[in-house]
Amino acid sequence: MSGALAGLRVVDCSRLIAGGVLATLLADHGADVVKVENPRGGDPLRTWLRERGELWWKVYARGKRAVTLNLTHPRGQALLRRLVREADVLIENYVPGTFEKWGLGWDVLSADNPRLVFARVSGWGQDGPYRDRPGFGTMVEAMSGFAAATGPADRPPTLPSFPMADMVAALAGAAAVLAALRHRDQVSGRGQVIDVSLYEPLLSVLGPAAAEYALDGTVRTRHGNQSDNASPRGTYRTRDGKWVALSASTPASASALFGGLGLGEMLRDPRFATNDARVAHNDLVDAALARAIGGRTLDDMLALGEELDLTASPVYDIADVTKDPHVLAREILTDVPDPELGSVRMTAPTPRLSDTPAAIRWPGPRLGAHNREVYASIGVDDVELDALRREGVV
Repeated sequence: MSGALAGLRVVDCSRLIAGGVLATLLADHGADVVKVENPRGGDPLRTWLRERGELWWKVYARGKRAVTLNLTHPRGQALLRRLVREADVLIENYVPGTFEKWGLGWDVLSADNPRLVFARVSGWGQDGPYRDRPGFGTMVEAMSGFAAATGPADRPPTLPSFPMADMVAALAGAAAVLAALRHRDQVSGRGQVIDVSLYEPLLSVLGPAAAEYALDGTVRTRHGNQSDNASPRGTYRTRDGKWVALSASTPASASALFGGLGLGEMLRDPRFATNDARVAHNDLVDAALARAIGGRTLDDMLALGEELDLTASPVYDIADVTKDPHVLAREILTDVPDPELGSVRMTAPTPRLSDTPAAIRWPGPRLGAHNREVYASIGVDDVELDALRREGVV
C-alpha cells in the first residue's frame, strides 16, 4: 500500500454514511481499512440503489477489506477485540452505549490497546439529552438551522438532496482522527476517544448565525438564492432555457454587470447604489436582472462574463460536469474497475498531495470478501473460520 497513511490500521464498524466515509477518506490515503459488517445482510448502505448495482456501496466502501462479524455474539465480540489489539483506529456509529452493552467500551478496548484512537460517530454526541435519539442526517439538517434558512421564502424549508450532515461530519471526523494520531505519536503515546456528532459539525459551517442572533436577535430566513451579504447574487434563467449563476458584490463588479446588461441607471438610484442598499432591495434587483438576462442566451451571458471579468458560470447538472474540460483535464472523475459492473465512476480522492498522492484501490467489495485473509492475520485458521461461519459469528 502507498499513500500518506500507509501502515495505518483501521477497523471500521460503522454503517451507512458518516463513519463509513470517514474511513473511506483514510483508505484513499493508504490506510488499511477493515470494514466489519453483520453477516446477515451487511451494511444497510448496500441496499441503496441495489437494483442499479449497489453504487452507493461501491463508491463509499472503496479501498476497504470487507469482513463479516456478528457483534451481538460473544465470540464475535472476542474476535473484534483481537482485531482492535492490532489497530490504530476503531470507528463505530451505533447508538451511544451499544458498544458498552456488548462489553466493548473504552475501558475494555483501551486496556487491550492503549494506543487505540476510538472514533465514535452519532447523531447528537455521546452525552446530552438527545444522545439516544436516532442519528439520521435529516433530523440534524432540520434542527441545526440549515433547513429553516434554505429555499424560497414562500416554500417549505428545504433539505439537501444528498447526505450533507453525514459528509460534513465525516470530514470533521477524519481531521480529528489525524489530530489524535499526531498527539499519540508525538506527545502522549496513548490513544483517546473522539466524539463526532453529525449535529455540531453542520452547525459550525453555517457561519456566524449564532453570533448574529446573540448580538441583535437576527434570525436568518429563507430567501432562495439571494444572499444576506451580497447583491446581486443568484441564478437566472436564460432565453434558451438554461441557467447562469452570478455574483457581483464589489462596486467594480456590480458596475460592470449592471452596465453590461444595460441597467447602469439603476446604480444612480439610492436603493441600488451600494451593496447594502441592494441587499435590502434584493427582490427588485433580482427582478431587473431576470428580465435582462431572460433576453440573452447562456452563451451570451458567459461571453459577457469573460469580457467584463464577472463572476458568472453555467449551472451544471452531472451530465454537464462529466463533459467539462476542466474536470477532464484534472481527471476529477475516475473510472474504477469493478468485477460486476465493469467499472464505477467516482470522484477522485481530494485534496491532492504532491509526494504521497491518494488512490482508489478498488470499489466497495462483496460481503465478507476478505474474511479468510483478515482473520488469518490474527490467527484464525480455516477450521476455526468454518466453525465460526456455522455458528453465525462470521
